[in-house]
Amino acid sequence: MSADEWWPLTNKDVLHARAKLLQDIRQFFLDADILEVETPIISRYSNTDPQLEPFRVAYVSSEQAQAEARFLQTSPEFAMKRLLAAGSGPIYQICKVFRNAELGRRHNPEFSMLEWYRPGFDEHQLMDEVEALIKSVLPQISPHRCSYQQLFLSHLDIDPFTAMPEELGELARRKLDLSFQDQELNSDAWLDLLFSHVIEPQLSGAVFVYDYPPSQAALAEVETNSAGLRVARRFELIIEGMEIANGYRELRDPQEQRRRFEQDLEKTGEAGRLADTYLLDALEYGLPACAGVALGLDRLLMLQFEASSIEEVLSFPFTRA
Repeated sequence: MSADEWWPLTNKDVLHARAKLLQDIRQFFLDADILEVETPIISRYSNTDPQLEPFRVAYVSSEQAQAEARFLQTSPEFAMKRLLAAGSGPIYQICKVFRNAELGRRHNPEFSMLEWYRPGFDEHQLMDEVEALIKSVLPQISPHRCSYQQLFLSHLDIDPFTAMPEELGELARRKLDLSFQDQELNSDAWLDLLFSHVIEPQLSGAVFVYDYPPSQAALAEVETNSAGLRVARRFELIIEGMEIANGYRELRDPQEQRRRFEQDLEKTGEAGRLADTYLLDALEYGLPACAGVALGLDRLLMLQFEASSIEEVLSFPFTRA
């Protein structure tokens, strides 16, 4: 360890820009009459998403013989939905979230997230609001919109809703230098690979991608769109090839949510990860029709400073924490 590793990696310009960004965001939501809330960072339940690895912590009590397992939040989503079901109205939160096994040029295991929910909105109305927020802090950004299907047809000449896994695998092997055993990959894995490694890097400027395949719904509702296609009512905002935000017309059906939890847990096969029964109870009580979105604040700063690494906008990244 060198003698100067205590030193922050950012400079005063970045520190001031982060403070200004938070101030501007809070003013944006104040003007929109959206309430700022806080929810717990530590929870008895984890996110069940197989693509997210939570941090595990142990609560030690003098009354207990064994430590109680808890999780650091990967997102404040479940707790915020409990507030929505209890009648909070529109809400937002700025918080730290934690995702294990994520460290790289655009990833830090601890990062800052903005998340908000709009009762009565669908995903397209929320895209309008995301665009307004982005323009309030990055005026030069002007997103356009394109469906997931359109991107695959225009960039790869293949329909992601009808292509078989074998077709997608053959296309991926032609486009990418693959060094792993790929025989077991399903359609979603191939689609993720093609989108992240072929399509996303080619997206210049800012684009909202919407109408994902139902198998990639995550926590979004699935419905038939105007073209008669079954789609997940989900969107992502990608700016200069980097994902900035991920939003949904939120799933409200407790039985479907339970089914997705069970499906996720079957995929992970991890002991200790549990479906959030608090959320299921809140959905049983009644979640208002709403749309919600999570937005990475550190990545917004990366865009502002044209930074090539997230470490450039963090005072003390994981390597110096």
